[in-house]
Amino acid sequence: MIRVGIIRHGSTPWNKQRRAQGSSNIPLDDEGRNEAEKLALRLEKEDWTYIYASPLARASETAEIIQKRLQIPLIKDDRLREVGGGQIEGTTEQERIDKWGQEWRTLELGMEKKEDALHRVLSLLEEIEEKHEEERVLVVSHGSLISHLVREIVSGESVDGHINNTSITEVIRDVGDWELELFNCTRHLNEN
Repeated sequence: MIRVGIIRHGSTPWNKQRRAQGSSNIPLDDEGRNEAEKLALRLEKEDWTYIYASPLARASETAEIIQKRLQIPLIKDDRLREVGGGQIEGTTEQERIDKWGQEWRTLELGMEKKEDALHRVLSLLEEIEEKHEEERVLVVSHGSLISHLVREIVSGESVDGHINNTSITEVIRDVGDWELELFNCTRHLNEN
């Protein structure tokens, strides 16, 4: 059996401005660092063995904060980067509407296709399964990629909605399909 804890990075200035981040290398803000510290305190009470992280600054820094507290190996892998946003990166919804109209989502604006993003992250998940059988592995990534991944691997579960900053989603696999144990949990943000 393997357990994977899938974490979204902490808060960034662009999160607060509601700007599409995509593959832009945006750092955490002070609130994001604080959120990551709270998550690390929660996770140190559990038995995690490895951390994999996107190399983008916001996920990488979140993972480094967790790794420092847990003292476990950290592996950065480009397959965990956020879904590329093409021309929409750095823009707000209103800016997109102003520039391309209400139907901007139907336009070819250089955004990475969902299938391509899933292909890369599923290949990493398969490697993690092979290398870390019987272990508990953390994966620090980004909201859209996490949404696509969880919807793809977990069938029959309601996994809709916005993925919150520093939320953890836990999936396990023993024999057969992945099972959802925890979804989008941020209880650590409300603890002292």
